[in-house]
Amino acid sequence: MAANIADLFEHAVDAFGPRTAVCFGEQEISYAELEERANRLSHFLQDRGVLPGDRVGLYAGNSIEAVVAMIAVYKLRAAVVNVNFRYVENELQFLFADAEPAALIHDRRFAPRVAAVLPSVPSLHTVVVLPDDSDAGTDAVTYADALAAGDPARDFGERFADDIYLLYTGGTTGYPKGVLWRHEDVWRALGGGVDFMTGIPLEDEWQQSRRGAGADGMVRLCLAPLIHGNAQWAALMALFAGDTVVMLPHFDADEVWRTIDRRRVNVVVLIGDAMARPLIEAYAAGDYDGSSIGAVSSSGALFSPAVKRLYLDLLPNVLVTDAIGASETGFTGIGVVADVPGGAVEDPRVMPGPQTVVLGDDNRPVSPGEVGRLAKSGHLPLGYYNDPEKTAALLADVDGVRYAFPGDFARLEQDGTVTLLGRGNTCVNTGGEKVFPEEVEGALKNHPDVFDALVIGLPDERLGQRVAALVQTRPGAKIDLPGVEEHLREQIAGYKVPRSVWLVDEIHRTISGKADYRWAHQHATDHPATDG
Repeated sequence: MAANIADLFEHAVDAFGPRTAVCFGEQEISYAELEERANRLSHFLQDRGVLPGDRVGLYAGNSIEAVVAMIAVYKLRAAVVNVNFRYVENELQFLFADAEPAALIHDRRFAPRVAAVLPSVPSLHTVVVLPDDSDAGTDAVTYADALAAGDPARDFGERFADDIYLLYTGGTTGYPKGVLWRHEDVWRALGGGVDFMTGIPLEDEWQQSRRGAGADGMVRLCLAPLIHGNAQWAALMALFAGDTVVMLPHFDADEVWRTIDRRRVNVVVLIGDAMARPLIEAYAAGDYDGSSIGAVSSSGALFSPAVKRLYLDLLPNVLVTDAIGASETGFTGIGVVADVPGGAVEDPRVMPGPQTVVLGDDNRPVSPGEVGRLAKSGHLPLGYYNDPEKTAALLADVDGVRYAFPGDFARLEQDGTVTLLGRGNTCVNTGGEKVFPEEVEGALKNHPDVFDALVIGLPDERLGQRVAALVQTRPGAKIDLPGVEEHLREQIAGYKVPRSVWLVDEIHRTISGKADYRWAHQHATDHPATDG
């Protein structure tokens, strides 16, 4: 069987063409319409010389046209290069030099940036511009003209399980890197090709569409930008199964609830506190129904205890899950949000997936109570695109088993769960003690006057590093820093309490809600710490 992304989508089209596939604002498109437009764009790109294995940049915000473009590229057996729409010229130049795209599909608003970098990208021969509210000038082929020139027929050649899927990730501490997957492996790891709880693979590539044909289909709201793996795979998995994907142009908590009620959304997919906290607080402050929701699913960043409590209190009949994973591993574990004792900080604990282990420095499984590196076997990526050194650090054979090590540290608990401690590259080594930022951030966000927090390590002559925190207070709150310190000392060890604090108007995060460590370190360098 092919187990190819384009084939999986086409099976769904054949099973339920008239169903609504994607909603964006007031717009919607059926599976059959999405298929026809993707075929047209794919044929246009093919006629322009885009070949199997080529890379095609997608530099766009959420839209139906962006989904069409993504499917069209896969139909050609080419690879989508997800381009962060916050990138400025030097970041675009780095990405394009690394990916060497043959074509680029971008929103019209980005035309000036594209024009500035095009002369430095000799591989790029075709540019298609998607419609938006911008009137930026461009010589690129318009999306409408590309569709008009393309054949609507599905007459592509055979596709294969080892066609390439590429996902650029990172950029919070350095330039992004492309994770290279075979289609079958990424489908098994992220797209529902394996039962995430049991590890049992689906019997064939038609099982998702067969299941979808026997049901009415759910409505899934993907809150992250489509260029992020979280939203991309939430959308693809939904499309493989005949569900409806709902997207918004940007995150606005009140608009999210209005959309949930209007579209009768069943599942909300988001990324950690950066989305979950404003969302549940808007629900508490507003007059929304929300009765259509059956599940809220987070991946890519864990909930803090304070946010868990809000969901338990306000949405007691909704299944709330905290999944862990990475672009380099796919799904690695899941936790169901359960009751949290009042005032206590609960560790971010999940049940590991069936192919997830915690390995010590000797590459042996750790015993309960011990800390090691999270590792996953099974369906794994080929490595990092154009980077054999980082690939060697990511993938390793242990006793004949291939593992991916995404860089996360974890502690194995007596009941078989694992407590996530954080990324090794953000761990603070202070006086010989390791401090994982996520634990301190969770304790900070449990304070009633703190809305968001980001913890970093700064150089210290005596300790090597000291724990530092950037704190965003709630609107109107006058925070008492000595009181915050007292609050922290009731929940975490003294060596974990930040020695320097910066009060900021807003914590800078990436478009996916992840911490922007480069900004945090720069802010701490450029500004004096806040006095207590």
